[in-house]
Amino acid sequence: MKILENVIANKNLLFTDASTGASTPVGTLYRSLGLNPVEKGLIFLYNDNQVPSIEVLLNFYGTAHAIAVLGQKLHPEFKERLEAEYRPKYIFDPSRDEVQGYSLKEFSETVKIFAKEDYQPEVTIHPDIKILLSTSGTTGVPKLVKLSDENLYQNAVSILQYMPILESDVVPLNVPINFVYGFSIFTTNCMRAGRIVCTDKDIMQKAFWDEMEEYGYSTLGGVPYLYENLNRIGFFRKDSTSLRYMTHTGGVINAELRKTLFNYCLEFDKQFFAQYGQTEAGGRMAYLTTDGLLEEETSIGTPVHGGSLQIDSETDELLFLHSSISGGYANKLEDLSTYEQPKLLHTGDTGRRGENGLYYITGRIKRIMKLFGIRLNLDEVEFILKNELEGNTVVCLNGNDKKIIVLYNNAEIDPEIIKETIKNKLRINPQYVHTEHIESFPLSQNGKINYPLLQNLQHENI
Repeated sequence: MKILENVIANKNLLFTDASTGASTPVGTLYRSLGLNPVEKGLIFLYNDNQVPSIEVLLNFYGTAHAIAVLGQKLHPEFKERLEAEYRPKYIFDPSRDEVQGYSLKEFSETVKIFAKEDYQPEVTIHPDIKILLSTSGTTGVPKLVKLSDENLYQNAVSILQYMPILESDVVPLNVPINFVYGFSIFTTNCMRAGRIVCTDKDIMQKAFWDEMEEYGYSTLGGVPYLYENLNRIGFFRKDSTSLRYMTHTGGVINAELRKTLFNYCLEFDKQFFAQYGQTEAGGRMAYLTTDGLLEEETSIGTPVHGGSLQIDSETDELLFLHSSISGGYANKLEDLSTYEQPKLLHTGDTGRRGENGLYYITGRIKRIMKLFGIRLNLDEVEFILKNELEGNTVVCLNGNDKKIIVLYNNAEIDPEIIKETIKNKLRINPQYVHTEHIESFPLSQNGKINYPLLQNLQHENI
């Protein structure tokens, strides 16, 4: 288990409970539950980024079990459907007092796990499957990505080639580890940093900033929407002395915000890493350093060490090659018997390679609409509007190929500016643009704007 071996090798690593301040060395935490290392099965770990969740993850990582890392706040019906489909041997879920067909076993003073009664293995889980993570953006019962220890290790090693992690760093788990970005933050920092602070607080909560001041966080991570909100509340106008660098993934950052981030880093001696990744590749696939924020267009930068990017000549789809590419998907228990790793990953994003050698995302294959025969990339429309509106958040949706729907959450925005911008930049008559103010954008569990939900709500109104 290369990931665990490298985490254990970081002998000075501490895990701190943000709410109590109590710290536990990695050498104690990873073997605290007395598990049988050769026992094999499937465990559902419903994560909340607090110490018991991390303790269960590290302990089970050192066994032959496959671990499905899921969000503790999943709807109860989703949990029941998942458990009925996969019938795991163990379930860790502190939010529940009982699970039908399972008995609650006490593994330590702080960790209790549901064990399946009269468990009988139904399939032989492929030995390469170590971690199962849900793909982002799914609805209903999530599709799970099958990741091996080698996938995760190779991705972590690639990231450590450019990420400036120091043994003195104090790292908050503000991104849930049940998302691949959060899991990647967790593994890379466990291999190099000095302290991991386990917290269930969100960056937009005051309690998080109190914890940051108390523990002296060295880094922050988030999706574009988070940085847009930080900009709105004036975070980038003053220094946070302990903060050394920030990371981002999950979409492009608009031009105005990029300038703000660059100036903030320049003035206060910080670093910013804009990154691109997908669950199917174990985490992060490409990165852009602080200087790249001044690029005229939004770039995802260059591929991580050991990887390469290609553009499909027919579809313009971005393709990724790396040893971190996963072994396929699981929709049911039987799918865990196989692990088939492809040579390249079809990202579903369209892109291009610039003359400077950097790569650029031009949109999603599914975010294309035809307005009276005119092909429009909604991501590009959104990007144009964000730049024109000084970084304000907007969402563009397809109105049945008859109109562009533009949603915005800042009541001070004049909707006529939106229509005029689309008219001037794209030569589209304003009568085919529908604008609508929304109080707040619904977010998926990984903190990204929930486009599928917004699209479905708009279809109901059309």
